[in-house]
Amino acid sequence: MVTTGTNDRDQVRVPARQPIGVWLRESSTGLVLLAVTIGAGAGAGAVLFRWLISTFTWLFSGHEDYSAAGGAAHPWFPALGPWFLLIAPVLAGLVYGPLVYRFAPEARGHGVPEVMYAVAERGGRIPARVTVVKGLASALTIGSGGSVGREGPIVQIGSALGSTFGRWFRLPENRLRVLVACGAAGGIAATFNAPMAGPFFAMELLLRDFAVESFGAVVLSSVTASVVGRAVLGDVAFLDLPPFTLRSPLEYLLFVVLGVVVGACGVLFTKVLYRIEDVCDWAWRGPEWLRPAAGGLLLGGLLLLLPEMYGVGYPVLQNAVEGKYVLGFLLLLLAAKMVATSLTIGIGGSGGVFAPSLFIGAMGGTAFGVAVHGLLPGTTSSPGVYGLIGMGAAFAGAARAPITAVIILFELTGQYTIILPLMTAIVIATLTSKGLLGRDTIYTVKLRRRGVDLDQRHETRALAGTRVADVAEPLPHALPERMPAAQAARELALSGHGILPVTGVDGRYRGCITARVVAEVLGGDEQRAVTVGTLAELPPLVTGESTLDEALDALSRATGTGLPVLDTATETLTGWISHEAILAALRPAESAAGRPA
Repeated sequence: MVTTGTNDRDQVRVPARQPIGVWLRESSTGLVLLAVTIGAGAGAGAVLFRWLISTFTWLFSGHEDYSAAGGAAHPWFPALGPWFLLIAPVLAGLVYGPLVYRFAPEARGHGVPEVMYAVAERGGRIPARVTVVKGLASALTIGSGGSVGREGPIVQIGSALGSTFGRWFRLPENRLRVLVACGAAGGIAATFNAPMAGPFFAMELLLRDFAVESFGAVVLSSVTASVVGRAVLGDVAFLDLPPFTLRSPLEYLLFVVLGVVVGACGVLFTKVLYRIEDVCDWAWRGPEWLRPAAGGLLLGGLLLLLPEMYGVGYPVLQNAVEGKYVLGFLLLLLAAKMVATSLTIGIGGSGGVFAPSLFIGAMGGTAFGVAVHGLLPGTTSSPGVYGLIGMGAAFAGAARAPITAVIILFELTGQYTIILPLMTAIVIATLTSKGLLGRDTIYTVKLRRRGVDLDQRHETRALAGTRVADVAEPLPHALPERMPAAQAARELALSGHGILPVTGVDGRYRGCITARVVAEVLGGDEQRAVTVGTLAELPPLVTGESTLDEALDALSRATGTGLPVLDTATETLTGWISHEAILAALRPAESAAGRPA
């Protein structure tokens, strides 16, 4: 601050120029600048990540995408034939296994749950080293044949970048979470050339709300990342597919059935993923850093039997939608992808589950299309239409993010004509998933197994297992029901609570009286005739067996700073619960929540 004037009385205080850090932390324009910067960084990171995948794929297989090579030999080692597939995952595991174990254990797995955990539990704090370790580990996993996708890694990479920027400028947690979402959206937008899908992925799955300021920042980051990505990678649809059309409105009934069937496949994928991961955890007894290499032998054997499982597998997906596979082979690819992806993650690999869910949906949807087209050839579209719609339905069934599923499938394929049937199937798949999985999704199952429920705030989760009886304070002096209002006013003033319990002559609880009610009575003409018993009210009930989150909810609906704790069997009071008591119980829980998982 600076001052002007001739004496202290005449001085006028003039605001000084804000420091750059304060401007970035508090102003909307500062948030815009950070969002654009993070978008540019996420876009560059996505380009580098795709280059790493291509480089490692060429190094380990000798092909641009081995899933379409049909089991060919490595051109550098022709004498090995296809048997090099047994070696590639092992060699990669020997590199990324120690890397992840030593520097960033959170880089293991499919990435999105770790970002969701950081946003919900750690205020958006993600270590900066995750950006490098996740990028290298995932590129090595995919390049050596790991049957996983690149959306999980790029979400974690972009989110770590956003978190690093936010912590560098010491942003508060609410803005730090937004920057994490900006990084995730930018990564999705650039790697898939999907500028609309990026923001919806980040808002629907990570932030889980659509506040105006945060949505604007996430959109700006996505647009910036898309510009960077398109400048390097070009502006083309991610999948190059021929145009599809519908033949009859009656097909919408088939799309409803498709939503149920493929949505169930998404649920099955979730169950298989975690079941195989549990089996791998149970079976492995060696050091964790060696687990990817040892498990790589199993993965290599699967690739030897079915090389279409190598890497992300987009060429195989495109061949299926274009009608190049028969029904039986489509079903084989569907089942094999579930196993291959689950095994890759179970042995400690790093990669996403979004692309595998699209792959599973494409195989299941196309197989469904082949079947119905064989039964009703004159009234049904080509099987590829059902394959495209199945992609969105499978992702919706696994992740239960219907808005993201609709938008990302439209941007990946560029097929506007399938929007209405796509929306139909996705809604049905989402409902099917909710009926079969309950509240969990392929992302939140991992968190719930850690005891984290994203549908509750973290402080509520911390207090849900604590009883009121464990933290209750001594009961303030209770007022007899026959006490005059004027005397009650003095008691309330001395208590400092603004609310006190009222008991009858038999000692039983009659309710509570508040300072507000007494003040209203004392301003009237009949104040001397009014007793405490006539003014008592029954506030929300709190017992010794109530949990602290239930008590907190009761306090939020009551007048005053505390509530009595009632023994319902005897109708007597056993203690007092206040905001201060809950805060004292919350502080150690919050400290534990802030520590890394």
